[in-house]
Amino acid sequence: MQHPVFAANWKMNHGPTAARAFVTAFLERFAPRQDRTVILFPPALSMAVVGWSLRDRQDIGLGVQNISTEDKGAFTGENSAPMARDAGARYALVGHSERRHVFGESDEETAKKCAAAVRSQLTPMLCVGELLAEREAGTTETVVLRQLRAGQLSHDDVSTMAIAYEPVWAIGTGRTATPQDAAAVHATIRAALVALIGDRGKDVPILYGGSVNAGNARSLLDAPGVNGLLVGGASLEPEGWTTICSA
Repeated sequence: MQHPVFAANWKMNHGPTAARAFVTAFLERFAPRQDRTVILFPPALSMAVVGWSLRDRQDIGLGVQNISTEDKGAFTGENSAPMARDAGARYALVGHSERRHVFGESDEETAKKCAAAVRSQLTPMLCVGELLAEREAGTTETVVLRQLRAGQLSHDDVSTMAIAYEPVWAIGTGRTATPQDAAAVHATIRAALVALIGDRGKDVPILYGGSVNAGNARSLLDAPGVNGLLVGGASLEPEGWTTICSA
């Protein structure tokens, strides 16, 4: 299995000035390490300054929070995968719960965005996860596998993706899936990946996200099958983010 992945999703926080200050403070605290992958997903307007600030730290990756299904054209306000790649991104979040449930992004759109990312040599980080009502109805596995399969590409492309399990009921609520909860769903995802692409499916990183913080990061990472963390609010302060990345 690959070394752990720590991904910071800043959402709509940290404009260029704040983003520059964050990266400066974070780099002072976090020395280069070869035993983990760290990725920052700033808002699009801050990508250029974050990329510039990371110019001497090739150990830290840059990602884009959202991409269009199209590569170019008359789509005012959208950002394409080729543009993100040109701006320095190497990763793209796809299918985050806020894109699905706030902006109405469908499984079909998610699949197209995964394909758009791959066309531009971006690594898609496909987010999957159930609503509270779906969990209480016992349909977690059905929902997660539907979302996973909707984003699938060719067998070769799937082997280069990352998956993030984010139970929607745990995002920004302070409620966190227990390590046992996370392990159970991660095992389901892993089995589906292996069924799809064979042994290569064992190496696709599966991250957990949902009210991750400095206090629970280690216990979640210790859960079987959890290969990393996708962190929202707790990634906005350099001190706390350093603690999580050092877990």
